[in-house]
Amino acid sequence: MTTLVTGGAGFIGSNFIPYFLDKNPNTTVINLDKLTYAGDLNNLDEVSQTNRYRFVQGDICNQTLIDSIFTTHKIDSVIHFAAESHVDKSISNPDSFIKTNIEGTYTLLEAARKHWGENNQSNRFHHISTDEVYGSLGDSGFFNEKTPYAPNSPYSASKAASDFLVRSYYHTFKLNTITTNCSNNYGPKQHDEKLIPTIIRTALQGSTIPIYGKGTNVRDWLYVLDHCKGIDTVFKKGRPGETYLIGGNNESTNLSIAEKICSILDELLPKAKGSYKDQIAFVEDRKGHDHRYAIDASKIGQELHWRAVESFDTGLQKTIKWYLSKYKKNTV
Repeated sequence: MTTLVTGGAGFIGSNFIPYFLDKNPNTTVINLDKLTYAGDLNNLDEVSQTNRYRFVQGDICNQTLIDSIFTTHKIDSVIHFAAESHVDKSISNPDSFIKTNIEGTYTLLEAARKHWGENNQSNRFHHISTDEVYGSLGDSGFFNEKTPYAPNSPYSASKAASDFLVRSYYHTFKLNTITTNCSNNYGPKQHDEKLIPTIIRTALQGSTIPIYGKGTNVRDWLYVLDHCKGIDTVFKKGRPGETYLIGGNNESTNLSIAEKICSILDELLPKAKGSYKDQIAFVEDRKGHDHRYAIDASKIGQELHWRAVESFDTGLQKTIKWYLSKYKKNTV
């Protein structure tokens, strides 16, 4: 099998590819990534010399390039991570989100339809999405696969549109598509702009640790390797045309996360005076900031026997130690 992985130099993709190659010894991965600010090939050093791995730099919106990859490498499955994903950037500049997340997904779907043919259930197109397409929850309840879409940012709206495109190609053309919507990922290799790396980085710099609003926004946190296992499981066993939600069952407020990270840093790398918590400061809230996300992952558990195994405490310890090692390496 030869699998095209898009966005494989990004956070989740660069964790997924080594895992996927290890668990599937008869599979070759073609990693297509544009290498924007969010992509880093250093995160794939462990597989860069593997003869079952190839990297191609390019844009998923380039139909000529995509067709060439399908033909040259005889692609028989796609796992589609590539996306613009930073909510703040989508508010200041929505254009790239519309192009990459919607047009890029369309380009890939068209290539799959062209090269695999319609009514083909042998080849699989796995689309990676987010729980943000469902909007915001109150203080109770959970998203599930039947929750109506209600995106509240240009980012989540663009991902919702891509989800609908994937769904349409299954129902109209009988392309063997499947979609997974995940909760907030954390772990090694995440870009510095995201919440947990930002907290760690600013804490170590002695800078203000910025927390939106009052810090009461709640997210369900999923350790990235648990997510990788979930994707692999759905890719292999999920029913065509279905959607599966992948969540960590680890709800926490942004303020609580900042305080936990500071407590761990106080133990691992104590300050000369005081606690890292002293650096926490509240900043103006993000526009359209969703209050709470939480996932009911019972469908993937009941049908495919997957569940998250990493606790938030152990996952956070691993994540912080990885970033400490990264920052130490970069300052030597």
